[in-house]
Amino acid sequence: MKWLWLITLTLLAGLQYRLWVGDGSFAHVAQLKQQIAAQQRENEQLQERNRVLTAEVIELKQGLETIEERARHELGMVKEGEILFQLSSE
Repeated sequence: MKWLWLITLTLLAGLQYRLWVGDGSFAHVAQLKQQIAAQQRENEQLQERNRVLTAEVIELKQGLETIEERARHELGMVKEGEILFQLSSE
């Protein structure tokens, strides 16, 4: 009978160790939940960025105004017959 109690206590101690310290423990599960939440936040940010980029691509494919605006601002291009005035702060 003592052996049965000893085996039962050993088994219980082993299960308790795994519950509190080993893989799948409460601390490990909490850490994994934090990682999942952080990854979900990052995914939401990336999905929003993708939506913006998709809208920009569609606009570039369909609208010439957007292409003209980008050429003017990013490349400093002007239309034929226009005069460009640059003001300096000196």
